[in-house]
Amino acid sequence: MKAKSLVIVESPTKAKTIGRILGPEFLVTSSMGHIIDLPRRKLGVDVENGFKPEYTTISTRKKMLSSLKKEAKAKDKIYIATDPDREGEAIGWQLKEKLFKDKEVLRVEFHEITSSAVAEAFKKPRDFNLGMIEAQIGRRVLDRIVGYFLSPLLWKKIARGLSAGRVQSVALRLIIEREKQIKAFISMEYWEMEAEFKRPEAEGSFLAKLAKIGDEKAQIKNKEESDRLVEEIKGKEFRVQDIKKIEKKRFPEAPFITSTLQQEAFNKLRFNAVKTMIIAQQLYEGIDIGNDNPVGLITYMRTDSPRAAPEAINEVRDYITKNFGVDYLPPTPNVYKVKKLAQEAHEAIRPTLITRPAESLREFLTLDQYELYEIIYNRFVSSQMTPSRYLQVSVSIMADQYLFTASGSDLVFNGFSAVYNKNDEAQEKNKIPELQKDSVLDLLKLIPSQHFTKPPARFSDSSLVKALEEEGIGRPSTYAPIISTLIYRDYARRIKGYFTPTELGFKVCDLLVEYFPKIMDLKFTALMEEELDGIEDGRVNKLKVLEDFYQPFKVSLDFAQANIKKEVIVTEEICVQCAKPMVIKWGRRGKFLSCSDFPNCKNSKSITSGVKCLEPNCGGELIERHSKRGLFYGCSNFPKCRFISKTLPSDKE
Repeated sequence: MKAKSLVIVESPTKAKTIGRILGPEFLVTSSMGHIIDLPRRKLGVDVENGFKPEYTTISTRKKMLSSLKKEAKAKDKIYIATDPDREGEAIGWQLKEKLFKDKEVLRVEFHEITSSAVAEAFKKPRDFNLGMIEAQIGRRVLDRIVGYFLSPLLWKKIARGLSAGRVQSVALRLIIEREKQIKAFISMEYWEMEAEFKRPEAEGSFLAKLAKIGDEKAQIKNKEESDRLVEEIKGKEFRVQDIKKIEKKRFPEAPFITSTLQQEAFNKLRFNAVKTMIIAQQLYEGIDIGNDNPVGLITYMRTDSPRAAPEAINEVRDYITKNFGVDYLPPTPNVYKVKKLAQEAHEAIRPTLITRPAESLREFLTLDQYELYEIIYNRFVSSQMTPSRYLQVSVSIMADQYLFTASGSDLVFNGFSAVYNKNDEAQEKNKIPELQKDSVLDLLKLIPSQHFTKPPARFSDSSLVKALEEEGIGRPSTYAPIISTLIYRDYARRIKGYFTPTELGFKVCDLLVEYFPKIMDLKFTALMEEELDGIEDGRVNKLKVLEDFYQPFKVSLDFAQANIKKEVIVTEEICVQCAKPMVIKWGRRGKFLSCSDFPNCKNSKSITSGVKCLEPNCGGELIERHSKRGLFYGCSNFPKCRFISKTLPSDKE
């Protein structure tokens, strides 16, 4: 049967899955993403006439454009089935305007790639959402204005090839500010005191911590104070002053949204944000689960709403009743609070079919796919279960003026933690035996311990995404690209899972904060995100948003262009070719030495680490290098010596 309709999606994998669902009457193909964009080598935005964008066909998409046009000629209808977000809406609109003005073009939207969802969407095609398109254009224009004008300033001050982005620069500032806090932090010594107790003539012991001395909080500054306290306390009589037993509940957490999925995937699986989104995209677009039957396993993975469809709620409640029993099912469905700035365009990230637990799909999934799907599946099921219940026991123990406290908990009912336990907190800790008020306890030993205050931790993928979300910076689709850009530009490096800003990152951030404080302000950036959301729902005029942004930006830009001077760092090293001083410059691969008489003298030299190459009889030193895969160290005698290492030998554990 010859296909009567053409369906266009973004990716070949998605096209394959949807093609299997729709059958031979539909030809499903992909556009491979955007087909038009702003030009690469000029601004492409008419800032004097309504900020009109000048779109051009992406060179690598020209053949695709011709192919799509050819495929559409004999088709009765054309369906655009791109992703249900601003980017997807814009891609579809571009196709309609560029290729199919004389054709009937229908927009279909679905949030999961399953037979029922796709079939329902094709029964109810809709018009294009012009608000979403306007918001996408507004963001693209804003980002182009910032990047196009700020990047050359970085070239002038630091080095060619650098870039500045409206949102990525603010994310960099978060990393830089945290690093400054760490460097300024002064560690302080302190001690804690624990006591191990038992009931007379009873088995087992428990620990209690020194909480107060008299009416004051116990603060032990050094070993001398600790030793003195040990001597004062060890001969005292210890008596139970008070016992409290309270039943507490731990409630399940909401199903995943994009930010919480990225956070949990890092915390549980050590996946970075980019890896998480790549795997989630695979699960969404379709996995072959036997008999050449690709199906989407999860709903759309770019979302900021924790809500789930009523049908999905009903299905999971039935599943809980059948597999766990009525005690695990709340009387009414659990409802989760929506964040203030959530767009609520989509559902939460959940499995498309509740009767497909991860274990049943193990043979069809890679290990990474299996692990991510498992936490998505379990989190959704647990979100509609009853709370866990614990009996928390708190004990106060007095010895003269010294107050020791202990607490422990016993699991009464596991509830949702039968399926999903975020941090394994459900395990019983420091089990407290049955005690009587005023009873005397035996002191087995006092346990003093030395500690030092710690600086705030560097950001990880998890904590950076959380910070961006809390500050209202970026949106679900932007978190992973923000992080990958910072790494790719070598403004920050991911070391053992945590971001360390580079010297280059400090230079870029400091320059932007000095000359463009508004652009680098977190609250201002969050306000811009709100206004872009306002364009989508019709509350805010796009032209006004762009004008209000551009006019003060232009003032700062003109001032910066007039005042920024090239930084020259002269070294003591002399050029071997012309005897003039060598200066430090920045290139795409990091710092290097260049003759100060450039371009008359083009001599340059790598800056070595001072660490000898481990290759026998080489005599070279290791040089810091950068590639698309990140930082590595290569021999200064390359290509004669091809020794490379991911770390300096002195850093290896």
